[in-house]
Amino acid sequence: MDILKKYAALLVNYCLEVNEGEKLYINTSTLAEPLVREVFREATRQGAHVHTNFSFMGQNRIFMEEAKDLQLTYVSPFFKQVVEEFDCYLYIRAPFNLREDQNVSGAKSKIRGAAMKETNNTYFARTATRALKRNLCQFPTLANAQQAGMSLEGYQNFVFGACNLFDENPTQSWLNRRADQQKTVDLLNGREKVRYRGDGIDISFSTKGRTWINSDGQTNMPSGEVYTSPVEDSVNGTIHFSYPGLYGGHEVEGVTLWVKDGYIEKWEASRGKDFLDQIFSRKGTRRFGEAAVGTNYNINRMTKNILFDEKIGGTVHMAIGQSYLQCGGKNESSVHWDMITDMTKGGEIFADGEKIYQDGHFIF
Repeated sequence: MDILKKYAALLVNYCLEVNEGEKLYINTSTLAEPLVREVFREATRQGAHVHTNFSFMGQNRIFMEEAKDLQLTYVSPFFKQVVEEFDCYLYIRAPFNLREDQNVSGAKSKIRGAAMKETNNTYFARTATRALKRNLCQFPTLANAQQAGMSLEGYQNFVFGACNLFDENPTQSWLNRRADQQKTVDLLNGREKVRYRGDGIDISFSTKGRTWINSDGQTNMPSGEVYTSPVEDSVNGTIHFSYPGLYGGHEVEGVTLWVKDGYIEKWEASRGKDFLDQIFSRKGTRRFGEAAVGTNYNINRMTKNILFDEKIGGTVHMAIGQSYLQCGGKNESSVHWDMITDMTKGGEIFADGEKIYQDGHFIF
């Protein structure tokens, strides 16, 4: 079977579980047309009503440069309808240029973020319950390949391999991962206090009343992580992120955060601190919205693409900003920025004082 047909079948039938009569919205760039064609074919075959939106090169940058306040505060009525009424939402990442938005006005971004808040809150609420079945996936483009330091062919193989598309039955492979990760989720959901410890890391948080989620490829493809939203005022300690962090076309390195009672009191970065300062001036960014463990050992290198990097087997990540409602999180922010650190060289995780993870692997 052609690899894109295989990819489309996985997205439509496993990730989104598209049913007859459901409305599916596909959002991507024109670069992903080959994959969209196969998704459209498969979803139509299943009886769905498929709507597509293709962005062109530089579209968002042009809008943010030229738009006046009246345009920045306008919310598309069709997109609002998608978020409020559709059954399935597939967002295929297929960028032309990963840096084109890095010089967008911060003031304009705040205006736009405020305008989209109500719609975004509806989106978070409906995706949390899968009333809106959402999946985020990747179509490999030259921009991503260059960012990863790989040839386009090499990057394509990386993406398809991370999604288990070279397996005879990718859906069964993801069902197997779901079953394996469920053991970890069941253990963590029976505990209340978690501690990450490693090189430059000693941070703890409560998960009392919160839920750990088994990320098995249905909301992200690829996936391979277990995650939760920590109790907002319970996070204490220090965490250093060994991997570079990327957000909005900006890159920071060597980030260390000092946290007291859930509030990030101090931060440092070996590169990009000015941008970090800007981010921490935004509402809700000085608290954590997520704590997670990456479990996909098919992803064994950083490609500077968070969809893949946060899943790297042998890492943990914590996200500043927006919490996950499905986990019981309460922090609100226009930002959700995952920051990642390696745990394979002495990293440990404790749950209610019991060591459950050592050197990048769970040990129970």
